[in-house]
Amino acid sequence: MRIGLLGTGPWARLAHAPALSEHPELDFVGVWGRRPEAAEELAEQHGTRAYPDVDALLADVEAVAVALPPDVQARLAVRAARAGRHLLLDKPLAPTVAEGRAVVEAAERAGVASVVFFTTRFQPEPAAWIEEQQKAGGWFTGRAEWLGAVFTVDGNPFAASPWRQDKGALWDVGPHALSVLLPVLGDVRRVAAAAPGPGDTVHLVLEHTGGASSTLTLSLTVPPAAAGATVELRGTTGVTRLPEASQGEVAALTRAADGLLAAADSGRPHPCDAAFALRVTEILASAEDLLRAGR
Repeated sequence: MRIGLLGTGPWARLAHAPALSEHPELDFVGVWGRRPEAAEELAEQHGTRAYPDVDALLADVEAVAVALPPDVQARLAVRAARAGRHLLLDKPLAPTVAEGRAVVEAAERAGVASVVFFTTRFQPEPAAWIEEQQKAGGWFTGRAEWLGAVFTVDGNPFAASPWRQDKGALWDVGPHALSVLLPVLGDVRRVAAAAPGPGDTVHLVLEHTGGASSTLTLSLTVPPAAAGATVELRGTTGVTRLPEASQGEVAALTRAADGLLAAADSGRPHPCDAAFALRVTEILASAEDLLRAGR
């Protein structure tokens, strides 16, 4: 499959470009970025071509991978889908429900496949654990703590991101936590509570359609020594915790690309498609509304 990359920032450099260039079933055709000089540099590093124009890149590929801020991603994903290109997207899908829905509708109308890169879902040990807990059932409650030090470590390349500064942990690491909890506990029936904590920290209480409840603590401003991710489930079979992943972001994105190839070939939607990402966006927006209302 011929694929192009939209974006040249830290995540594109760390994950997307290496994964696309090394994938045996992908032809990494080229890179487009909002900064042409960055696109030239990244393309040269990976033996591909820099495109000065998005539509020129779309004309030369069958799919695009996107590593851009959510608002830019949403607009370009719609454009790519309307051009008939399959979509390998990042989380969050979009900064608003309306923009996320536009991506889903464009993909459905064009009949293109989509995969959204919720990193944990594409790491072997966590993915196997999620599948195992889905089958086990009987869960009473879940607890997720997704705690990062993006804003408390000097020189973190993601700290300068305007959308991350604006949206904070809720929209940055919230999708990761939800991507683990939703397949196990079921969809969210209601965001029962949302409260702010120190810095950009957010605490959520969710009610799930399967009868379970869950709590989430999300932050990008914890002390570095306190950073980490934990998911714990309690139910009829006892207590279980999300295992640590043995593979990093490049291997995970390679598996996401595998998922896109399979979805495009079979015509069957991937579990982490744009529709799933839209549901995550809807939950995040509900939590954001509660936080703004001061409830």
